[in-house]
Amino acid sequence: MKTLVICSGGLDSVSLAHKVAAEHTLTRLVSFDYGQRHRKEVDFAARAAARLGVPFHLIDMRGIGAMLTGSALTDDVAVPDGHYTEASMRATVVPNRNAIMLSVAFGLAAAQGDEAVATAVHGGDHFIYPDCRPGFAKSFQAMQNHALDGYADIFLYTPYIDQPKSAIVRDGARHGTPFADTWSCYKGGDLHCGRCGTCVERREAFHIAGTTDPTRYADPHFWQVAITERAAS
Repeated sequence: MKTLVICSGGLDSVSLAHKVAAEHTLTRLVSFDYGQRHRKEVDFAARAAARLGVPFHLIDMRGIGAMLTGSALTDDVAVPDGHYTEASMRATVVPNRNAIMLSVAFGLAAAQGDEAVATAVHGGDHFIYPDCRPGFAKSFQAMQNHALDGYADIFLYTPYIDQPKSAIVRDGARHGTPFADTWSCYKGGDLHCGRCGTCVERREAFHIAGTTDPTRYADPHFWQVAITERAAS
């Protein structure tokens, strides 16, 4: 399949890009600037595209993102520390973000002659993000089948949707993903903070996968505290 990959520059989506490049025909990487707290990860996405030899498209959604207020990713709201499965992580929800991005990506794919749009949503996202769940993916595919009926037939490729993040680490390692050249942290400092939900989840995933984590964290031990506290609650 000629496949467009939505790539934020994070571990999941860069691993997906390497998987698609190895197993299908990677046509392009697409990132979105929706006015997020920092754009650091976009540079990692651009580097992934250059490394894989495909075009990189950065879609400007800042006008839309400015209206999606109330999230720690787009507004003046503190990014919570702790494990991804804690209720406090709901502060990182950007309403309808994936639905909006996927709609744009499907339009781009149809216009450019691609056959699939790939996104790296995974099982660990289900608790917090409704537009990362299997039911959403199935319904979105059905909607796009109607939206592009008679014009294009685009498949929504979500190979990790029922898998934990540790499976993505294993898959990424198998396809040579340079994990050190990915960015997950919501806080956007010089180093991964080691305390926000994505940092804790990232560190835990490497641990479960039994794969060396090359990431430098400002607080490299907090993830263990977060996991212990979650297990005790």
